[in-house]
Parts: sequence; C-alpha cells; structure tokens
Amino acid sequence: MKIGKSPLNTIKFLENVSLGSAVFAMVFCVLIIVNYIQIKRADPLNTPAMTMLIEKLQNDPANDQLRQEIRTLDLLARKAFFTAQWQVRTGGYLLFISILILASCIKTIELIRVKLPEEPTGKPVLFWETTLLKRKWLVYSGTGLVVLTLLLAWLTHNDLGNTGSREPGAGSRYPGTGNRDTVSRMQDARSRIPHPASVTSSADSNTVEETSYPSWKEVKANFPCFRGPGSIGVTERSGIPTSWDGKSGKNIKWKTAIPLPGNNSPVIWNDRIYLSGANESKREVYCLDALTGKIIWTSTVDKIPGEPSQVPGVSKETGLAAPSLATEGRRVYAIFANGDLIALDMDGNKVWAKNLGMPANHYGHSSSLILYRDILIVQYDQRSGPAVMGLSGKTGEQVWKTPRNVKISWASPSLVNTGKRMELLLAAEPCVASYDPLTGKELWKLDCISGEVGPSLAYANLIVYSVNEYSTLSAIRTGENPKVIWENNEFLSDVPSPVANDDFLFLVTSYGTAVCYDATVGTKYWEHDFGTPVYSSPMLAEGKFYIMDKKGLMHIIKAGKDFSQISECQLGEGSFCTPAFTNGHIFLRADKHLYCIGK
Repeated sequence: MKIGKSPLNTIKFLENVSLGSAVFAMVFCVLIIVNYIQIKRADPLNTPAMTMLIEKLQNDPANDQLRQEIRTLDLLARKAFFTAQWQVRTGGYLLFISILILASCIKTIELIRVKLPEEPTGKPVLFWETTLLKRKWLVYSGTGLVVLTLLLAWLTHNDLGNTGSREPGAGSRYPGTGNRDTVSRMQDARSRIPHPASVTSSADSNTVEETSYPSWKEVKANFPCFRGPGSIGVTERSGIPTSWDGKSGKNIKWKTAIPLPGNNSPVIWNDRIYLSGANESKREVYCLDALTGKIIWTSTVDKIPGEPSQVPGVSKETGLAAPSLATEGRRVYAIFANGDLIALDMDGNKVWAKNLGMPANHYGHSSSLILYRDILIVQYDQRSGPAVMGLSGKTGEQVWKTPRNVKISWASPSLVNTGKRMELLLAAEPCVASYDPLTGKELWKLDCISGEVGPSLAYANLIVYSVNEYSTLSAIRTGENPKVIWENNEFLSDVPSPVANDDFLFLVTSYGTAVCYDATVGTKYWEHDFGTPVYSSPMLAEGKFYIMDKKGLMHIIKAGKDFSQISECQLGEGSFCTPAFTNGHIFLRADKHLYCIGK
C-alpha cells in the first residue's frame, strides 16, 4: 500500500509536538508538586525568625535596629509570598496550555487517520493503536499525575489566597493584587510589633502610657475632623449657645484673624484648634488656643517631595485649602488643593510630608481627612486613578490603597459603627460604598447616586443617607445585602451634607431650603426657605439643627415634626464653613476670622 509522504510528515510532526508537550507537562507537574511541598514545609508568611524578632522587640521596644531587621525580613517574606503565587499561577497556566496542545495533536492525528504500512500479517498498523493503546499504564498514570498536579495547584493558590482569613491587624500594604487580605497573617505579626509611642515612661513615680491612637471615648470627647466624630454631623457636646451677635459682641468670646484664606472647618483636640489656609504662593497650618484665640504656632507647608510647580485651577467656592484637617491628638494632618499632604506633631513640627499627585478635577480638591485608630484615610476620587487610601499616621507609609471605579467626588469619608464592625462610607457616582477602614477591603456597594457628588453621607440607626443635585435622596439599610428603603427627589443638595438621628433626616439645599423627613420611611414633615444660599453643612447638637448660611446667619431649629425656629444669630461676616463644638462653645470660621461663641 502506498502512502503519500505529506500525511506521514504531518503525523511525524504532530507526534514530535505531542511528545514535547507531554515532556513539558511532566516538568510543570514536578515543579508545582515541589512548590506545594515547599509551601507546606515553610510558610513564607509565618517564619520562626519573624516570631523571634518580634518577641525580642516586645522586650526592647526602643531598639531601632531590631525594628529595621523586622522590616527587612518582612520585605523578604512578602517577596517570597508573591514569588510562590506567581509560580503557582504561571505553572498552572503553562500546564494547561501543554495539555491543550497534546490533546489537539492527538485529535488531529485521529482525524487524518492515515494508515501506516502493513505488517507481514496483512493487518494495517495504526500509530495510536501500537503506542498508546498498548501502553495504557502510561496514559493512565500521566493523566493521574496531571489531575493530581492541578489539584495541588488549586490547593496551593487557595491556601495563599486565604492566608488573610483572620481579622487583620494593620491593613494590607499590597494594593492591586486581586485579594487584599492575602497578607493578613503577616499583618497579624506586624500588629504584635510594639509601637514606639506605647513605651511606658515614668515621671514623678506616676506611670503614663501613650498609645499610638486614642480610644473612641477620647475621639467623641473632641471634634477631630470635618463634621465631628465619624464625620456624620452629630455632636454630644452640651451647653451649646443659641444666641449671639457679631456686631454688638454679644456672646462673642473672641475672634481671631486667620492670615490665609481657606474654606476648611475648624477641628479641635482638647484646648487647641487647627485650621489651614493657602493662596497661590503659600500654604500654612495654624494652631490656636481655644480659650484665648491666640495663634500658638504657624507651620509653613513647602518643599514637599514631588509637589507640582504650578498652582491648580480651582473655583472661588472651593479655594486652595478646602479640606478640613484631622487629628488623633498625637499629630495633626492637612491636605491642600495641589495634593500636598503633611503630618505635624502637636507643636507644629513636620513629622512627614508627601504629594499625592495633582488632583485632576475642575473645582479643586475638597475631600476632608479622617482617621481610624492610627490610619489616616484619604478619599482621592479624581478624574484619573480614583482611589481611597489608608496611610500610617506615624510615617506616612501606605498601609492600603483601594482603586475605585467612580467619577470625581468632592464628598468626604465617614466612619460609623454598625454594631458588628466599623465601616468607612464613601459617596461618588455611581455608588455609595463601604470599606473596612483597617484593610481597605470593600464590604458592600450600591449604585444609587449620580452627578458631581459634593455632599457627604449621613448615618443613623443602621441607615445611610446619600443625596446629590439632579440625582436622588436615598435611604440605604446597611448590612451584607444593603438595599434602598426609600427615595425622594423633591429637594436635593449639591454642597451641604445631610444629618440624621434615629427619628429625623434633615437636609438643606445650596439655595437655602431646609427639609425634614421621617428617617425610617421618608415622610416629609416640613420644609422652610431661608432665602439665602447655604454651603455649610448642618450640625445636630442637643436636639437642635444648626445651619449657617453664606451671609453668616446661623439658623437654629428644633429637631421635630413641626418647624420651630429657636433663633437666628448674625455673625456679621460671610461663611462657607461648618461649625465645630465643645462643651459650652461653638467655633465658626468666617471669610477672614475664626470666632468663639460662648459666655
């Protein structure tokens, strides 16, 4: 029987390719199995050396050399971790490709089905009948090896991906890897590293321990960020004034001129107030004495690594220093319209500074800062690369960064305790989203908002409230499966943020109409037109809503089902800023001065 050379050559070529694919597959099988054994024998994220160094540092927390050794070992462990991930992932892909090529060659040869020269018996000899079918043990053992290898590859990758199944201690440092919890065992190790600020010192026989972050009780006793603790517009301070007059000086305890303009609101820790100001040539942070109004120190923000040479274009309503500062009583933090971010100690000395990149938006950056424990949280929803990030308050190192598929937002982040966990809440088109403030892991999100989002969120009784002009007002029941429980689009805000308690949701539009709703079902109780635009966000204190309009007139309204105005108090100077509160006092930033209201 004569057979053409072309089919024989094709078969020969396919035989060689299939043989090579089989060899490559076996090599990858061996490599993946070896990798699995190594990972099981030596976990790169939980080494005895790391444990030993941490135990030493716990006994000697001031030892900087030990701390540096831990950082170095941490870096090596992370490299080993991601090398193992890459090997498993790449090996699995290559193994799959090799098997696919092998199967394709076998199938192609069967389709050609060219008979080989006959044996003396006269029976035709088929290649696959004389090789594979007579060597079933090779086929079966090879198939079994491949299946075992793929199983081990899946188990290895699954183990690595679930390395962070325990609650992390400090948050992921590795954004963009697909699974932000993959390193929490290393984070657990880091969380055992003593913070230098936690070293116990003795003075006059009294032991004083300074932790790296304040308790929630300390936070609530102060006014550490925009709209107060958690940035939700509610304060528990008492004895808040309801009557004053800037022209006559009635109940004006003091007023102090602020050197540079800024639309950020005052933040307060103990008896000190913090503000920032900026113009096209200078950026400054101010610390004032809350009792006297005296400027204690001024810190110039300049020579920041990476700061842009040009001044960003901003609107008058935003300005170059719109974001409010944040403090945890250990340091104070400020961010400016050009992306400069700085941390100062409580005496005004620079601790660290960096530039986050020129904000890409058309009004100017206005999202205020907030802290959770000792993590500084920055909402940086810009035109390109929108993200929320957590930075170490002590060093400025990135603890975590979560990219966001959203449009530009001028809103500020909020922190709430839902009873089960702390949640970081953000608003930007198209969604309201919740994140773990320790790790940046997204907990949930719900598409319910659109447009150029300026108002921040309100929260009370497990309900989050979002609003934006030309969008809608939405009440969202939080949880694992969040849902909108009511909506309304009659009155919408594009600048002032709403505020809520268990009974009422209150909002004011930027054109000056105030509205009160039932917080649970959305029934509108009343509306009232002030007749003057409002950019300041309303605050809720002692059962009263405080709303400052752009002319500096404070409207104080009882929180209730019926509109009841308690008083109107004229400052005598225009204001865009939200008030801050301590027991017995209100602090108001106006166009040129900071005022203390109280007896």
